[in-house]
Amino acid sequence: MIDPRVTKLAELLCTHSCKLTSDDKVLIHAFDIPEESVAEIVRIAQSKGAQVAVRLESSLVRRQLMLGMTLENARTCAAIEKFEMEQMTAYIALRGSNNYAESSDVPDETQQMWNLEYTIPVVFGVRVPKTKWVALRWPTSSMAQQANMSTPAFERFYFDVCTLDYGKMAEAAKPLKDLMDRTDRVHIKGPGTDFSMSIKGIGSVPCAGEANIPDGECFSAPVLDSVNGVVQFNTVSLYQGTEFKDIRYVIKDGKIIEATAGANTEKLNQILDTDAGARYFGEFAIGFNPYVLHPMKDTLFDEKIAGSFHFTPGNAYDPPGGNGNKSAVHWDTVMIQRPEYGGGEIWFDDILIRKDGLFTLPELQALNPENLG
Repeated sequence: MIDPRVTKLAELLCTHSCKLTSDDKVLIHAFDIPEESVAEIVRIAQSKGAQVAVRLESSLVRRQLMLGMTLENARTCAAIEKFEMEQMTAYIALRGSNNYAESSDVPDETQQMWNLEYTIPVVFGVRVPKTKWVALRWPTSSMAQQANMSTPAFERFYFDVCTLDYGKMAEAAKPLKDLMDRTDRVHIKGPGTDFSMSIKGIGSVPCAGEANIPDGECFSAPVLDSVNGVVQFNTVSLYQGTEFKDIRYVIKDGKIIEATAGANTEKLNQILDTDAGARYFGEFAIGFNPYVLHPMKDTLFDEKIAGSFHFTPGNAYDPPGGNGNKSAVHWDTVMIQRPEYGGGEIWFDDILIRKDGLFTLPELQALNPENLG
């Protein structure tokens, strides 16, 4: 018998996130997901009248594919999946993993080539701008271990976080969107961090379960050449199968001119040299999910941490909320500003809007954990 929590999550994905109807063709793309769970999401999608296509993949198989990947093979894969995506109106990505470091031994140059030949045309060219899409991780013992939790406890946490009241969150986020839409200057301070930028005219997008599960952020992007200062991130960031600690950027006129990450500084700079856009920032976002409080080396969770912001080298989303930056890289890197992580401040046009992870303006306080949760 199917876990009723899976059915509840499937309903959320198909109704709130993708709003599937009989006019839709949806691709369900599952990596290392229990077959009965995939089948239940297929059933719920079919119950909405949608046509359903399924792509089942394995992280272990994908690793081997990437180890032998050539330029011609990457272009073949991209052409096939680009055509597939062009037939779809919606996309549901279910990403499980038994080993988060499965692809850590894929050569950096292969990963960069794949990003250029596959990610740009398929993901950023079709999937993101042209479909109703939602992406989520799937609870596994590996994820529980990353979160330092037992598997049953992590599963309870996962389903609580993923199926919260996103309607309430969407309503609470409206004043933050309005404020970001009319803001020019942003100044962020914290331990090892002091940088400023403009978001004037970029616009913003509040996210409450439509594209990511779990959710809880409002994103914009800097005017491309406006960022100046230093940012020192206080969470571990897992990217392309490698853990990066103590990431620090020195930024001048929008460009990262110095990047360090301890023992992985060289690899960090290799990623930032993927293309011309990778050293510029394509996203700035404020996180406010009341149930996600601590990092677990999973971006889809960590970027929503209450009292956090993330700053993203690389590709920008389309407007509103995008600044036109193009790159094969999109690396959400998270700083938590609650007191136990060192605190910090966010200022909009010389007005303090959040201090030590809590919104200070009355119209924004509905987003604080004690109110949103």
